[in-house]
Parts: sequence; C-alpha cells; structure tokens
Amino acid sequence: MRIGLTYDLRSEYLAQGYTEEETAEFDREETVDRIDTALRDLGYGTDRIGNVRQLVGRLAAGDRWDLVFNICEGLAGGARESQVPAVLEAYGIPVTFADASVMALCMNKAWSKLVVRNAGVPTPQHAVVSSAADIRSVRLPMPVFVKPIGEGTGKGTDAASIVYDRQALDAQCRKLLERFRQPVLVETFLPGREFTVGIVGSGCQARVLGTLEIVLRAEAEANVYSYVNKEACESLVDYRLVNARRDPLVGRAEQVALAAWEALGCRDAGRIDLRCNEHDRPNFIEANPLAGLHPEHSDLPMIASKVGMPYVELIRNIVVAASQRIVSSGGTAKCA
Repeated sequence: MRIGLTYDLRSEYLAQGYTEEETAEFDREETVDRIDTALRDLGYGTDRIGNVRQLVGRLAAGDRWDLVFNICEGLAGGARESQVPAVLEAYGIPVTFADASVMALCMNKAWSKLVVRNAGVPTPQHAVVSSAADIRSVRLPMPVFVKPIGEGTGKGTDAASIVYDRQALDAQCRKLLERFRQPVLVETFLPGREFTVGIVGSGCQARVLGTLEIVLRAEAEANVYSYVNKEACESLVDYRLVNARRDPLVGRAEQVALAAWEALGCRDAGRIDLRCNEHDRPNFIEANPLAGLHPEHSDLPMIASKVGMPYVELIRNIVVAASQRIVSSGGTAKCA
C-alpha cells in the first residue's frame, strides 16, 4: 500500500514571516520523519506530499495514493482542518482521522458542545459572543471561562481567561474578538480535575488508549492549561497516567470521552479533553480529532508511551483503522 503524507511544517511558515503563535499547531520536521519511518517500518511505501496547496498541485498532476496520512492543521478559516480531507474526499482517496464535516464541527467548540449535549454528554453551559454587542446578553453565573471559539494549542487562553465579574468579561471578550477575529466562547468555569483521554478506533470499535491527568506545577499559569503552559509543558506541567480500576472518577471520565467521540463521529485516533465540576462530575470540554503526533511533546503519543505502546504501534493502529475505508464506503459503523 502506498501512503501519502500531508503536513504543515512550522519551519516553512516561520520562514514566510508567520509568528510562533500563528504556527503553534504546525509540525516539526522530526514529527514527519518519525511518522514516515514508522510507516516504512510497517512495510508501507510512503510519499511526502506537504501542505494543502502542494496536495492540490500533486492531484492536478495526476498523482494518487491508496491512503493519505494527514496531519495538516491548515492556516486560515474556521474549517481549516477540513481542507485536506475535503480535497481528498472529492478525489475518492481515503484519509486518516475524521472526515471534513467532523473536522469543521470539532473546530467550532460551541457546535461540538451542542452535539454532545444533545447526545446526553455533560458539558458546561455556554454562550457565544460574536460581537461586542453580544457581551451584555451573557447570563451565565460567574466565574466563567473565555476563549476563542476555534483555536487549538491553548491559543488565546491565559490566567485572565477565568473571569469573575462583568467588567472583566467585557474586557476579555473585546480583547479576543480584536485579536483573533472570530467569535468567543464563554462557558461556566469548571474548578475540578482535568483529564485528556486518548482514544483509538472508530465508532463501536473505539477504545480508550489511556488517560492523563493534567497537573499544573506551582510556576505554571494557575488553573488553566494555557498556551504558555502547553508550549513549555516539559517544565510547567505534570502528565500523570491515571487508571480507571484504581480511581472510579477516571472511569467516569473515560465513559464521557467515549460517548463524545462516538457522538461527534471521530475516527482512527485522537483525544477528548474533560474537566470536572464542583461535584466531581467529568464534563466534555473539547474534542481533538486531529491530535498532535510529536513523539515526545504531543499528548496522544505521551499517553501511548505511558501505557507501553511504542510509537510505531500507535501509527499502526491509526493506519489499520483508516484502511477499513479503502475497501468499504459504508462509513463508520454504528454501535448497537
């Protein structure tokens, strides 16, 4: 099987003048190298394609692949993670991870919350601020958490994201509207434990790979898994592998994660982020259907490593799940 690789290299965009924050979700050369090496070790032929524009050029030239291993985050737009899957879907080429519609759904944190809530998955109450005029309509009790509606890697979050009064809410919403040029999500702040649950597989075949508890160190930005904390996670964050057999709360968190994963239609592998309310009830925060795959820095490979799964085995699981779509156009199976 011949597998193409699509990716956004951080170094290429930095060389074009984009900032560290603008490129925070993009990948380093070593990530692409490790994925390529893992695929070759598994016996697959590989072809490095590059970003969405390079993909379009290759397709126009007549190139085709049995499967594309996609880690493109996209540069601009509310559906930027959907761009590569959408192009490949138009050509009938299977692609790893979620399809274009699910990528767009999960990119919008408010939309994904509505879907999981409709499926009975707990998630904090929220409001969407699309303009400064919407701020006065927010009626959630304080404190609330304020963040851009469609960013990853903690962009737009810091200690000021936890808001305790109307004046601070107004200031924070206006700042984010101006800075990110997109709506702002305001949701009830959850003061409890925070988890990220790694999942492999699709539909009723999905299973929990492992769960990490996010524990911020004393020198980290307090109470928020922020952009700064994520970028300097090696020195600011402890990632503690937790076990449902020893901690019933973890078991409940994993049940919530799997329910959200299926409700959203995620595939192959990724993560669900959760935080507990004041009653220790795990709540869905957001989905990561295109989780980072840096071998040491990204959460999903860290989970795999901590549960004893080698990186090459994680890549094998992703490809095996995606390969089912090469011979079947019936979509993801539904659980009984």
